[in-house]
Amino acid sequence: MSKAQIMQLTERRSEGLLRVYDVVVPAAELQQKLNAKIAEVQPRVRLNGFRPGKVPPSHIRKMYGPSMMQDIINETVQNSTREGLEKVNAKPASEPSLDLKSDINEVVAGKADLQFELSLEIMPDFEPVDLKTISIVRPTTAVADEQVEEQLDIIAKANRGFEDKDGAAADGDAVVIDFLGRIDGEAFDGGAANDAQVVIGSKQFIPGFEEQLIGAKAGDERTLKVNFPDDYPAENLKGKAAEFETKVKTVRAPKEGAPDDAWATQLGFDSLNSLKAALRERIESEHNQQSRAKAKRALFDKLDAAHSFDLPPRMVEAEFNQIWRQVEADKKAGRLDPTDEGKSDDELKGEYRAIAERRVRLGLLLAKIGERHKVEVSDQEVAQAISAQARQFPGQEQQIFQAYQRNPQLVAQVRAPLYEEKVVDYVLELVDVKKETVSREELFADDEAPVTKKG
Repeated sequence: MSKAQIMQLTERRSEGLLRVYDVVVPAAELQQKLNAKIAEVQPRVRLNGFRPGKVPPSHIRKMYGPSMMQDIINETVQNSTREGLEKVNAKPASEPSLDLKSDINEVVAGKADLQFELSLEIMPDFEPVDLKTISIVRPTTAVADEQVEEQLDIIAKANRGFEDKDGAAADGDAVVIDFLGRIDGEAFDGGAANDAQVVIGSKQFIPGFEEQLIGAKAGDERTLKVNFPDDYPAENLKGKAAEFETKVKTVRAPKEGAPDDAWATQLGFDSLNSLKAALRERIESEHNQQSRAKAKRALFDKLDAAHSFDLPPRMVEAEFNQIWRQVEADKKAGRLDPTDEGKSDDELKGEYRAIAERRVRLGLLLAKIGERHKVEVSDQEVAQAISAQARQFPGQEQQIFQAYQRNPQLVAQVRAPLYEEKVVDYVLELVDVKKETVSREELFADDEAPVTKKG
């Protein structure tokens, strides 16, 4: 007789996506498993007073029966859950929950059947819309020569170097100084340096520092009065007023001259044209990424509007809780989304619950589309993504690889976004995409609706 015939599974509740089953495994089946387990271990049991392998089953039952039965019950619960779900062809949307109804001591003693309640939410059954009926607009922007020249000018200013000059320092000049900083008359760690180069207008120093060096000449001594920003990284300096005694040693002006082949070669390029080509390629890549991001947003809006089906409440709740934790962290850190300012928690929870529902709906939809069309993410693609993450932490690569090897959930977190992007690419090939030429400003404009922020 098979396990499926012995185990009894009865549906007790069916509400929406919730399913509740009563599961009964007869005591006789558990005793049969226990007898089989005792017979399996008997040849290996060693006890004083008995020859090796000759300990009577009754004695093994008395000595080890309760612990063996506990293991059998745990295993039976897992197997019964799996077999029961297969029997009713239920695909769980989240981890099933179990509620033991039997007296476990009675079950272990073989005096009672194993009875437990199995409750779960199942995946919704829905039919994706015909993707060929979806139409979206994808904004595109060509790379203008002016954009390349603008980027070239930025690089030139950052890399053209400086040369000594006579006269006063102006905006854009570099001033070489010695400085000593004091707070309330006391010097502080990190507040002193010799031969420090300060480029006026670069905003590399705290606000007000660079501007007070305008007009300075070699040999000048100045006291710069500044305030450390409230968000300064060093806790002991946040918001503090400070004075810096400075001695100007050299004033240097940016080197004149337009970028040329020799200058481009110093930066590692074959020529000025090859540098311009690289800049054009980089800008084009930025445009393509932003264009795809907006196409994806438009696609998600259309897919979301075209589908309405029951969502697993636990899945929505888990997604909402994850979002809400981030909202609370942002609120505590003072970086709440400007559109959320002034709203009550109830208002915010309503908006973010709608976002959680949208995410779950789209996630289920993309999963079904990907499954139907056999979209897969290879192990090699996952490994490449993990390697890319590891490279961001030089010297810790091995620890990161080991963390992924020990935790399959971390690997799943890497695989999930890769899978989503693959499905999105697949869908974008099937839907009707109309390209529309827009300006760079329009391409990068933030035009997300409030309900879809962060979603």
